[in-house]
Amino acid sequence: MKRPLDIQLPATLGGGLFFSYLFWMEGQALNLLMYTLFIFIILLTDRAIVKTRKVYLLGCTHLTAAILVVINASELSVACWYVSLGVLTGFVHFQALRSIFAALGAMLLQFITAPVNIARKLTGTQLGKLSAEPFLRPLKYIVIPFLVLVLFCFLYSSANPFFARYLHLLTSNIALAFRNVFYFFFSDLSFMRFMHLVLGMLFTGAVLIGFRDKALERAELSCEEQLRRRKRDLSTVHIGQEIVAVFAGRLMTRKMALKTENTIGVICFILLNLLLLFLNLIDASTLWLHAASVPADKNFSAGLHDGTNALITSIVMAMLVIIYFFNGNLNFYTRNRALRLLAYLWIFQNFFLVLSVLLRDYHYIAAYGLTYKRIGVLVFLLLCTVGLVTVYIKVARQKTIFYLLKVNTLIWYCLLLSAGFVNWDVFIAGYNIRHRNEIRLDLEHLQSLSDKTIPLLWENREVFNGSTASELTFRKSIQNRIGLFKERYSTTTWLSWNYPDWKTYRYINAQQL
Repeated sequence: MKRPLDIQLPATLGGGLFFSYLFWMEGQALNLLMYTLFIFIILLTDRAIVKTRKVYLLGCTHLTAAILVVINASELSVACWYVSLGVLTGFVHFQALRSIFAALGAMLLQFITAPVNIARKLTGTQLGKLSAEPFLRPLKYIVIPFLVLVLFCFLYSSANPFFARYLHLLTSNIALAFRNVFYFFFSDLSFMRFMHLVLGMLFTGAVLIGFRDKALERAELSCEEQLRRRKRDLSTVHIGQEIVAVFAGRLMTRKMALKTENTIGVICFILLNLLLLFLNLIDASTLWLHAASVPADKNFSAGLHDGTNALITSIVMAMLVIIYFFNGNLNFYTRNRALRLLAYLWIFQNFFLVLSVLLRDYHYIAAYGLTYKRIGVLVFLLLCTVGLVTVYIKVARQKTIFYLLKVNTLIWYCLLLSAGFVNWDVFIAGYNIRHRNEIRLDLEHLQSLSDKTIPLLWENREVFNGSTASELTFRKSIQNRIGLFKERYSTTTWLSWNYPDWKTYRYINAQQL
């Protein structure tokens, strides 16, 4: 059924033009905030979109992320902007969703199907007596065979270098001919600028035009957070039960299956607890008991990396093993007390492993200062702790895998947004300079931080007044960075404006550098 023209198609075209104007040859700063305001206006005026509390809350979250881009102008704040836009897009068009990870999946679906959604919108819209369907319907006879042709050309090219060479020659000539025809009709328009406009339309269409199939919503609605005891269908046996059946034989009856699984689970957790106990005893004797007298020449980097790798392996194993044994009727088995206690013990031992890695990171920071990787380890340890707590709740309160995914992704999302409030480059540089008498100041690392740290480094230039070659080189590099920053800042437009660069530029002018 044909529908009259609504706001989505004109907004997609206008959004593509606005996108091209905002982001063509520009950095990502104030223009992201302006694009966010444009999206908000369209979403609020679009009658087809239901405005719920969740939509308003996520909209305010995305607006906050856009403001943080202008305030901090960091790669992390930009990443927060894209993630928050993806979550908002997913919940706007799939409002029955309940979890962040499902909303991000919906966002991917939106962006993958954006050309199809725009085409369906065009064919389903009628302006007066005009309709785009007669022009778009034949495209399916062209697009699908073309995609199949491209796929097999790629496969044959990877298999035969001669075919790849001829195909490259053919495609280069076709592209050149197409570019010549394009410039003949649109001599004043850049081909790359035109493709940037198309990208803007697809991006805007993915945010504004919803995918009609709601199978993702139905699939997530079928997921429950609380486990329920279900009658087993012995005609369909999963791979774990097949392995057990090899050793248990005829003991795999309906009554004995849970007892067998419980026994195997107890044996597994005993072995895993003993293995992890051995690792934790080594940490306790070499790390915790000698924490006050860590040698200055200790290889913190190797110890931290090894500990982090062990932690990753242990956490993944803990998650998989606990999910396997506590994701069915074994949760309701009346004689699973030993299994639960062993699972709790393993969770506690993993938590001790988290503390050991935290202590290694603390010694590393105390000796060499802050870096992004060392802060990243702290964040990772926090996420591991959250994961262990939620796994404990899953076992204690008989929760499902969906509960784990829902809670953990929500916490990860909130943590990502919270991290966007901090200007990490300035924070790291300030911490290391303040503690320069306690740590080995890494001048090369300070030099690698962004231009936002120039005022801080120049204000503390007396720290680098020594006569060593590295300190002289560092002072010279600051002066060179000031010159390069002034040159770069003079070429930017107001669309790329952000507060840190503006503050740095004002400081440099005030100091007449």
